[in-house]
Amino acid sequence: MTCSSASSAFGETVTKAVPDLSPELSVVVCTYNGRLRLPGLIAALRSQQTHCRWELVIVDNNSSDHTASLIYELDELSWRTDVPLRYCFEPQQGLAFARRRAILATQSPLIGFLDDDTLPDSHWVNAVFQFAQQHPESGAYGSSITGLYEVSPPPGFERIACCLAIINRGEQPFQYAPNRGVLPAGAGMVIRREAWLEQVPIVPALAGVKAGNLSAKGEDVETLSYIRKAWPIWHNPAMKLSHIIPKERLEKAYLKDFFWQIGLSRYPLRRLRYQRWQWPLFVGLFFISDFSKGLWYLITLSWSAARSKETMKVTYGTVENCELLLYLGSLLSPFLHHRRAAMSGLPLL
Repeated sequence: MTCSSASSAFGETVTKAVPDLSPELSVVVCTYNGRLRLPGLIAALRSQQTHCRWELVIVDNNSSDHTASLIYELDELSWRTDVPLRYCFEPQQGLAFARRRAILATQSPLIGFLDDDTLPDSHWVNAVFQFAQQHPESGAYGSSITGLYEVSPPPGFERIACCLAIINRGEQPFQYAPNRGVLPAGAGMVIRREAWLEQVPIVPALAGVKAGNLSAKGEDVETLSYIRKAWPIWHNPAMKLSHIIPKERLEKAYLKDFFWQIGLSRYPLRRLRYQRWQWPLFVGLFFISDFSKGLWYLITLSWSAARSKETMKVTYGTVENCELLLYLGSLLSPFLHHRRAAMSGLPLL
């Protein structure tokens, strides 16, 4: 595991002429094979209008597309002279491991996480810092995120858009309810380093997306669930991002697998909200709830499909399939979680 001012693929280090002051904010980008996506994000960060000391940290999660060379080139040719740029390498693939590498590599009190397919507006860094001053009690807070779609999403997509990190929750900041399942998206979330070190375990239960594999998705919810046990979590609409959604992520096959994996990750994430003695009770209650919701949803869809034959309107499509798979995955989640944990040696939450 390495971390330096800026490294090429061969390990050279570039030391930039920046003020010798500790950054107040670290903007962290965890990337896997992001060489084609990173330039747009870097350009958006280069144009930030800020009044705080910040740094940019790129965490390369074992890429195979010469991401390190790109960072070296950017540092040499087109990055800011007033903001440090650092490159870190995390060999263990999985977003959860890449983010933990960032926590170890930084000392800033605030850490803002951006995905390599997001574009912050020119005031995002400033909005991050200002909110921290206004709400010093906050352990984490999330951004408002709009979608930049390569192709039009399927009908009804707004019902499931939040699962693809499209977050529109109004123009007023608010604190997330501590006992609800709703939380900020991992893209654009900001975490106080103190809160992370205090609450988040060193070893994650869910490794997170790795090399395009969605089977361990949910690491962001896991992290925020730990933090909110002791710290308030907020929504900050002044932090505005755009999320680039390529056409392949709107294809039916991708979306069905995506929501299936979300459903399968629900059991370990739900357990974080309860004490150990409550687990047997909550498993039964959630099973009954998921089964009832799924059955009712299936009945509703069947009735709607029957009516559509008369009105000649198609009402059963991609979004409905995704929602059904989410319910089914939730039902199977407890069984698959215990089986996977036993086979892989990952800890049960």
